[in-house]
Amino acid sequence: MTLPPLVEPAAELTTDEIRRYSRHLIIPDVGVAGQKRLKNARVLCVGAGGLGSPALMYLAAAGVGTLGVVDFDTVDESNLQRQIIHGQSDIGRSKAASAAASIAEINPYVRVVIHDVALDRDNIFEIFGGYDLIVDGTDNFATRYLVNDAAVLLGKPYVWGSIYRFDGQASVFWAEHGPCYRCLYPEPPPPGMVPSCAEGGVLGVLCASIGSIQVTEAIKLLTGVGEPLVGRLTVYDALEMAYRTIRVRKDPNCVLCGPNATQTELLPDYEDFCGAVSPEAELAVADATITATELAEWRTAGKDLLLVDVREPAEYEIVRIPDSTLVPKGEILSGEALSTLPQNRQIVLYCKSGVRSAEALAALKDAGFRDAVHLQGGVLAWIRQVDPSLPSY
Repeated sequence: MTLPPLVEPAAELTTDEIRRYSRHLIIPDVGVAGQKRLKNARVLCVGAGGLGSPALMYLAAAGVGTLGVVDFDTVDESNLQRQIIHGQSDIGRSKAASAAASIAEINPYVRVVIHDVALDRDNIFEIFGGYDLIVDGTDNFATRYLVNDAAVLLGKPYVWGSIYRFDGQASVFWAEHGPCYRCLYPEPPPPGMVPSCAEGGVLGVLCASIGSIQVTEAIKLLTGVGEPLVGRLTVYDALEMAYRTIRVRKDPNCVLCGPNATQTELLPDYEDFCGAVSPEAELAVADATITATELAEWRTAGKDLLLVDVREPAEYEIVRIPDSTLVPKGEILSGEALSTLPQNRQIVLYCKSGVRSAEALAALKDAGFRDAVHLQGGVLAWIRQVDPSLPSY
């Protein structure tokens, strides 16, 4: 489906800009008119992380006139394996400010607008309102649904991408011309079912593969060339080096963009809608949670306990709390490991940050392990509060 250009052309290109963008200008489908449209375009990138890094760099190099960067996080050393817009000297710096500095080095003719805030229902309309197109580089379901809902309600298109380990996906959602994100995923997955990149990992270069697809789609939308991925989902398998396209149709029953839509405004709480943990886990941890400091005190006092690490073997090899036993969460949820766990000892579960151990705790409680508890904040909390010499990840 060919769509008209999203923006009008700028008045002119300077002599310097003509030199810089000459390889675009000699492409018949882009030409001077297309480059003028890019110059006049205002694109917001939600996130300056794995997907946002290559997206921002190539949008800047392409000559998009105004780039917005919304990210409230700071650069961590673990980001540098994939978030190539940041460098060693940026550790501890605002990601938005770091990205803006890199963009200025790539293309001084690009105006950068920094939004060093957490995107939420109170500020999203104001922020989105200043842009023609949104590029979604988020890594959590709550923000994805928030971005989609705001884009639909504002009538704006956005380019979406997702990555995990060796797999990536990309599409364009524009409710006026096709489906929205809710047509593809009406409901978020159950809590804990889909690990984040921080839990499951991601091949660093995969970010470039999907990020470059997102920029390609953005350029097509802005200039009106080619057929954008509206109504289509591109799926990339890096291990097989295979791309496939899945047709996505507008859902007539979509609560947001369907003909009988019932959702006419943003939800009150997107974190609650997506659920960080299941209701069962929330109930289980209500009175069965200990802090890292409390765990250290128990161990010093010689309390008889079994410390169970519910992460995956690869994570256990990176770092672990001393004298812990590895029992992956899946084996607990399936019931496979229940017969190996004692009911006459204090069981303490932990994971990376506390989400997976909460789900495992709910399963143990349901199986009759009344005295089991989990470690708030997981191994990361242990590192911060008890043993900073251990590596973080």
